[in-house]
Amino acid sequence: MMPPPVPDVAECQDAADIIACARRVLTVQQEACRRRPVPSVENRRAALRRLIEAIERHQDALVEAVNADFGTRSATESRFVEVLGPILQARHAIAHVGRWMRTRRRRTERLFTGNSAYVTCQPKGVVGIIGAWNMPVYLTLGPLVAAVAAGNRAIIKHSEHAPHTFRELEKLLAEAFQPDEVAIIAGGPAVGQAFSGLGFDHLIYTGSGSIGKEVMRAASGALTPVTLELGGKSPAIVGPRASLARAATRIAHGKIFNAGQTCVAPDHAWVRRAAADDFCAEIVSAFRRLAPTVSGNPDYTSLAAPQRAARIRDLLDDARALGADVTSCHVDAGSDRQIPLHVVRRCTPAMRVSREEIFGPILPVYEYEDFGSLVDRLSTQERPLATYGFGLTRAERRLLIERCPCGGMTFDDWGWHVFQHDLPFGGSGHSGFGSYHGKEGFRELSRATPVLRVRRWFPVTLFHPPYGRTFQRIVLRHYLGKTAASAPRGGRPAGR
Repeated sequence: MMPPPVPDVAECQDAADIIACARRVLTVQQEACRRRPVPSVENRRAALRRLIEAIERHQDALVEAVNADFGTRSATESRFVEVLGPILQARHAIAHVGRWMRTRRRRTERLFTGNSAYVTCQPKGVVGIIGAWNMPVYLTLGPLVAAVAAGNRAIIKHSEHAPHTFRELEKLLAEAFQPDEVAIIAGGPAVGQAFSGLGFDHLIYTGSGSIGKEVMRAASGALTPVTLELGGKSPAIVGPRASLARAATRIAHGKIFNAGQTCVAPDHAWVRRAAADDFCAEIVSAFRRLAPTVSGNPDYTSLAAPQRAARIRDLLDDARALGADVTSCHVDAGSDRQIPLHVVRRCTPAMRVSREEIFGPILPVYEYEDFGSLVDRLSTQERPLATYGFGLTRAERRLLIERCPCGGMTFDDWGWHVFQHDLPFGGSGHSGFGSYHGKEGFRELSRATPVLRVRRWFPVTLFHPPYGRTFQRIVLRHYLGKTAASAPRGGRPAGR
């Protein structure tokens, strides 16, 4: 029997056509899952190798496409994250997927000693992936690597804010996969809303918390399990013993990288009150060293759209109007969309920089006196996607880990835990849930199926009715005590 034809997604134009086409592709992929429900380890590795080869062939075009979407995007940053990131993740999966796929033996209850129990991981089926504009390749292909390693097929909804990257990914994925394996569409909010409710076997969304709630609401209609990676206000904590120069350099790099348009960028910093002036001076010095110029600098990424640059300026204006001290880190005022890092002090809860995720080149700096009191304060706030600590002792690190749950942590730097593909990556609480890196990502996109094999010789009929026989009474007395063993047959209370 020939498989049904796959519709050409590229021919779809308006939102209704795109979703209708995606629905037909979903049907085709579901049928392909039924024909081959569990791809072998060799097939999965081969698919991941094809993806790596396609990324390597298209790497120059990908870098150019991302640059065109941003206006200015550092080519080096793009090669590190958008190109090298998914390649490293795919290589890690190729090396480990055979072990991840192995059945895992489990112990039976003592009552069933002699039987065999194990867990096997089976693909969920078709995974929907909703990527993000700020890392339009890595946050699209990263979840795809996890989906393919787990034996799934996938349909990607790419961000409408990265059209050049979308067109390049269309060509790349068409070379690496058949449409009944992986397909990609693009579209705005209407497409994203409808896409979330198509009835995937799993859905991965990367983006803002407000949209994440809408995605989850739409997915709930089909009872689709969801992985959400949502960001949040990730703190950088400069400990009492930290080197201010080292901490400032690494925090400044976190704000320079992609111009702060990164879900795990350090959102704000906490520093001891006595060291705050020196720390802010070190931030200014570090920024000028890392970005000698701003306007026209090809290594300094611009805000990805005029409205995003306008929002950053609005945040600064709001802070000034409410009494904050705002310092630009460079004499070069930048351009419309290349904005230098600004340090904001004397922040209050009423300011937008204190309430909203920054997602740009602004660093609010808050002061504390006692580390323990700071941890108490952070433990009451919404869980961020990441937390960073600088110059902390082992006891202080342990206290932070235990008291301040978050998506992930890096100590003495920022963000690099995301680049370790043997570690899970995901959020906690308001910053999301689930993960799609490493072994945990494989399990997230697999269906853990428990299997019990009852041996032919095993006397399971001893558990059958009529109840109240000697074996059953001995077992109940052993586990539940004398009262349970003396209950009347059928469990009826005495006297009735």
